[in-house]
Amino acid sequence: MPSPPLVPEDTAIDVQHLGRMTLGEPALEAEVLALFAAQSVDLATRLKALPADAAALAHTLKGSARAIGAFRVAEAASGLETVLRDGAEPSAALTELQDAVEEARAEIGRMLNRS
Repeated sequence: MPSPPLVPEDTAIDVQHLGRMTLGEPALEAEVLALFAAQSVDLATRLKALPADAAALAHTLKGSARAIGAFRVAEAASGLETVLRDGAEPSAALTELQDAVEEARAEIGRMLNRS
């Protein structure tokens, strides 16, 4: 199966990708969305402090985001990971990631409230 585009739709969550990853099971979709919402806020909060393991935290968030179709979060996390590994100033990348996480969490809230 070909890889999905980096930002395949104009929403924070690619619902087609999410459906493929959860085999179209609504209960599983809701569970992974709720887990991602909690994990993403935890990781984003931890990243604000730029701990020594920040690149690893960004990498973890990138993988989780890709798994549910939160491709903007994944790209922003990848950007932060690169900036941190290169030793560059991370504030712009961190802000971009924070914004992407908030957008995804808002979309997840809307999706879960429709259920």
